[in-house]
Amino acid sequence: MQEWVNAINSWIWSSALIYLCLGVGLYFSIRTRFMQVRHIREMIRLMFKGKASAAGVSSFQALSLSLSGRVGTGNIAGVATAISFGGPGAIFWMWVVAFLGASTAYIESVLGQIYHEKHEGQYRGGPAFYIEKGLGWKWYSMLFACVTVMACGVLMPGVQANGIAAGLKTAFGLSPSVTGAIVVLLLGMIIFGGVKRIANVAQVVVPFMALGYILIAFVVILLNIQQLPDVFMLIVRSAFGTEAGMGAMLGLAIQWGVKRGIYSNEAGQGTGPHAAAAAEVKHPAQQGLVQAFSVYIDTLFVCSATAFMILITGKYNVVAPDGQAVFTGLAGMTAGSDFTQAAVEQALPGFGSMFVGIALFFFAFTTILAYYYIAETNIAFLARKIPSAGLFFVLKIAILAVSFYGCIRTAELAWGLGDMGVGLMAWLNIIAILALQKPALATLKDYEQQLSLKQDPVFNPMAMGLNVAKHWHAKHSESEAVPEAPKA
Repeated sequence: MQEWVNAINSWIWSSALIYLCLGVGLYFSIRTRFMQVRHIREMIRLMFKGKASAAGVSSFQALSLSLSGRVGTGNIAGVATAISFGGPGAIFWMWVVAFLGASTAYIESVLGQIYHEKHEGQYRGGPAFYIEKGLGWKWYSMLFACVTVMACGVLMPGVQANGIAAGLKTAFGLSPSVTGAIVVLLLGMIIFGGVKRIANVAQVVVPFMALGYILIAFVVILLNIQQLPDVFMLIVRSAFGTEAGMGAMLGLAIQWGVKRGIYSNEAGQGTGPHAAAAAEVKHPAQQGLVQAFSVYIDTLFVCSATAFMILITGKYNVVAPDGQAVFTGLAGMTAGSDFTQAAVEQALPGFGSMFVGIALFFFAFTTILAYYYIAETNIAFLARKIPSAGLFFVLKIAILAVSFYGCIRTAELAWGLGDMGVGLMAWLNIIAILALQKPALATLKDYEQQLSLKQDPVFNPMAMGLNVAKHWHAKHSESEAVPEAPKA
């Protein structure tokens, strides 16, 4: 099966997808006049603005929900894998794809907000919704929804579960089967509680663990601060093939940096719009800006924390395509969370390995929650005209089974299946947002114009010719309605 998975991924993750992701990010950066730089202050302000409603979650809950999907095993084990197979320079290309990808995340998240709708009293949206409503490509929207249910419900959760099992085995010697049972029990308690319970768990767990992880990374770096300039230069030189012994790995640095960057921050993949669509906001651009900043949090902060801990302690291996060792800092150890655990353990003996194991558990566990929500949303899209409770139940059972199986299968197979799911979604979504970019760009212009007039931006879909944004039509009509004067 591993050979079959590798063969498919060689097609999905060809150089075409690598350069498409970078090119689209650059294109949207130019079209938005590098909004990811101009609006950083506004992004931070909007994170804590807006309240939840009966139908939607708050901006912070939507941010936490999307971060629960973005911040996972890719931030710990994925970074180690990128370094091992792409060299330290892969980290530089992860930064590039995050910077450019922030604009892509803005575009897709705004579209998720514009074209969302209510389903059984809850806001639902995502690429399948905006493909159908904005482009009228019903067959394509159904294809995306089916691929996403398969990717998020079957292919990708196993990577996260496998990372949890590996981390807890290294830290506590816990059997993968025991870890699988714990994951299934906790996961079931949450996903059977509905979308609001998932959002409530995410808004508590994700910020707490992300801040704690970055703080520990800061301590590790401080303990080795004299090596920080050399590590930074190692990353830059390796990124352009000028580091001694790594000149032949330039292409691999780009490939692994982009691949693991997209897997981690998910910009352009089409997962972020699902969380963005669930938010209660006055203007779609607000959630677009918040989701753009979530890409920075994921890659520039959390992934960078992992990378610097690994590189500054020298606890990593680099392997050439022919299997020859380019650098060996951990003899006999394969790429994964073990790199990170060894790095923190060296700096903080007796604490580091356990801390990373716990952090990995929470990061990966909340990512599985996000995958469930995304898969559920796409089932809701496919089954809008029939009761979906039974289908949701089947999905719950499936994701519990896949998570348990992910804990006990090999890491190589888990990552291969995960890469397949990410790649398929990215291909389909990037084509869609390129075709549907006009309303997203117009929405940013409208938001900026209202800000320049010192107004609190409010979205008017009629003024922008968005006749299919039915929810926003109703919302705008309600805000414009003037109550009748009381009768004498």
